[in-house]
Amino acid sequence: MKVDVLGRLKRAIVQFDAEESKNWAKKAVEEKIDLINALDVVTGVMREVGDAFGRGELFLPELMGTAEAMKSAMSVIQGEIGERGRVKTLGIVVLGTVYGDIHNIGKNLVSTFLTAEGFEVIDLGVNVSSKRFVEAARKHKANILAISSLMTTTVPMQKEVIEVLEKERLRDGVKVMVGGGAITEEFAKSIGADGYGATAPEAPDIAKKLVRIH
Repeated sequence: MKVDVLGRLKRAIVQFDAEESKNWAKKAVEEKIDLINALDVVTGVMREVGDAFGRGELFLPELMGTAEAMKSAMSVIQGEIGERGRVKTLGIVVLGTVYGDIHNIGKNLVSTFLTAEGFEVIDLGVNVSSKRFVEAARKHKANILAISSLMTTTVPMQKEVIEVLEKERLRDGVKVMVGGGAITEEFAKSIGADGYGATAPEAPDIAKKLVRIH
């Protein structure tokens, strides 16, 4: 009896099993299953989970568990697709948490959702200076800068990143997304950001709109 590899992959992700997710992704590679189909399965799970989270049917620990399992599978699938020369990205996103802030849960979830939807994500980590954000945007030819801030004391750093981007004359070529527990849509508009999301699952749709505008 033939094993439904993609079905098992989906189940492993839904069950938050990162190790099994990676194993079934490897199995998909070994059996020469169309990896675009495998990628679609992973992306589909993240969309379902993101929608359920938005409806209040799932909570943050479940969202994080799914994200970790998805990342394990994606590391295998994307690596193999890259070797075959079939990587097509929707755009390049440079992502990080602002200087003075070391919170990374929300940032990591945003990275996962963006990656699942086909963006190339350059994650700078936490405590990232404005200068480093802008240098990375230039180096990687970013389409989008995604800036996170959880603490109210570090919120002004998001504005500073945009100001440095303007000073370096890169603002016209780079869209800016902001988010984090301390950020509101009103604040995002006041500092000139191009996009704002209250939750991680919103990030891909916002980013897609920005690259289309871009």
